Amino acid sequence: MSTTITINNLTKRFGKVVALDNVNLSIEPGTFVTLLGPSGCGKTTLLRCVAGLEDPDGGEIYIGDQLVFSYDKGITLPSGKRDLGLVFQNYALWPHMKVDKNITFALEIQKLGKEEMGKRVKESLAEVKMEGYEDRYPREMSGGQQQRIALARMLAYRPKVFLMDEPLSNLDARLRMDMRAELKRLHHISGATTIYVTHDQVEALTMSTKIAVMKEGVLQQLDTPDIVYHYPANLFVADFIGNPKVNLLDGVVNGKNVVNIGPFKLAIDNINATGKVVVSIRPEDITISTQPVPGAVEFSAYSVLPSGADSTIIARLGEVELTIREMGISKIKMDQKIWLTFDPQTLNLYDKESGNLIAS
Repeated sequence: MSTTITINNLTKRFGKVVALDNVNLSIEPGTFVTLLGPSGCGKTTLLRCVAGLEDPDGGEIYIGDQLVFSYDKGITLPSGKRDLGLVFQNYALWPHMKVDKNITFALEIQKLGKEEMGKRVKESLAEVKMEGYEDRYPREMSGGQQQRIALARMLAYRPKVFLMDEPLSNLDARLRMDMRAELKRLHHISGATTIYVTHDQVEALTMSTKIAVMKEGVLQQLDTPDIVYHYPANLFVADFIGNPKVNLLDGVVNGKNVVNIGPFKLAIDNINATGKVVVSIRPEDITISTQPVPGAVEFSAYSVLPSGADSTIIARLGEVELTIREMGISKIKMDQKIWLTFDPQTLNLYDKESGNLIAS
């Protein structure tokens, strides 16, 4: 049965470096929460604190109704008693043990019977499509196969919570795509509460129930992938999420629900702001034309980057540069004149000083 994870005011320091700064996070039963952010943002440290591999310097952690860590109360439940399943980046398989022994190692500690252990080995290998590999050593398998065995070991243990620390980062691009699909399917079947650490936004957007974006030990936003992508809470999240990256342009609100953005002048309803703002525009929300159209602004195609399924076009007008995404192979040529428009309903406005979202 799935369980909740509640993190209250969690702080972790390494010398003078604050890795986690009063993090508060509530994870609902059965959700797949991805901790996303650049290197050094604190995501792996947060996972290790939940796992009991690091002792925080403040705060509390609940797994279900059980308080597994409290700095003030002096409670630190050992990792082995938190009923967690862990999958690491380096697989952590015993090289001298065959697959079946790697999977049953933790089950023997639980003192399960031989019949039950054999049943769990077969079931877990079937779930990761690795039936028949019981008698192989890790060195006799590819990286992707070893990763599946690491997942099977976690599934056989049947923990309340799955913890995964960048488990796909050592795999090639094609295998990463395949494993994303397998992991999402495994979560759907098991319904286990899952915390997944990655710096890969594609993994976060495609696999998660919710994404927790972190920066310098501070939680920036916790929301569904759709909300995080289309309505980022601040400029850091907006700039970090998306490929090609979002367009960020300086603008001015004149007090009459009109925003001046470089060469564009847009009417936007219900703007609760005046003065300087930053406007974000996703590349796919810009409409491109090779002929003049009403309300469009003339740009020049600085660069055209086809990639098969879509094309990225870099457009310039003076010092203003915009990135546009078109489906399919674009017929636009470099230095060609193009005309750009976008729907004001797709824009987000951010406060110039704080960087926080003020209108969407």
